[in-house]
Amino acid sequence: MRSLLVPVQRDICPSVKTMKQAIPINLPNILTLLRILLTPLFAICLIRHALGSALFVFTIAVVTDSLDGLIARLLKQKTTIGAYLDPAADKLLLSTAFVMLAIHRLLPGWLTVIVITRDLLILFGVGLFNIVNAKFEVRPSVLSKITTVAQVLCVCWVLVRVQVPSLPTIEWLLFWFAAGMTTVSGFQYIYRGMNILSEQSSKMP
Repeated sequence: MRSLLVPVQRDICPSVKTMKQAIPINLPNILTLLRILLTPLFAICLIRHALGSALFVFTIAVVTDSLDGLIARLLKQKTTIGAYLDPAADKLLLSTAFVMLAIHRLLPGWLTVIVITRDLLILFGVGLFNIVNAKFEVRPSVLSKITTVAQVLCVCWVLVRVQVPSLPTIEWLLFWFAAGMTTVSGFQYIYRGMNILSEQSSKMP
């Protein structure tokens, strides 16, 4: 009965405090959340064929991706939730971009399949690690960073070239480069994942 007599404000405060502890409100995490919120706006621009606006929104999202990690390192504001949110936001943005641009026939379907398959494999691996309680560190490799840059270049180039058709036709070079890096980094994640699971199984009685 005592809990029923406690003012509503006191019931809310612990929940808010717990939420703040779970998701630390700092500038890097705010930028990451902004990138997540920009993703549906980017998709809406593509649906409405506002490709110039889509490019603008995508560019802002990419800038937030560059800034959040840099600020986290400079201000020493790295958090566990941020380590998960940042790559998740990247995958959400790029997966949305590749699917939508493939629907508009601005990106080849086979490249989109490669990109989505790699992301699904990574998500499957993270889920599997959590199921078996395997300890792992969320840390992108050099290959993974190059892959992200290659995918971003593909999206930016096709959106720019639609606006400026006189630009040279180099998109297929970007497509094959992105496909190659996505495949190689995907196998690297599989290799690292198998090593983690192997170490986990060796520790089990």
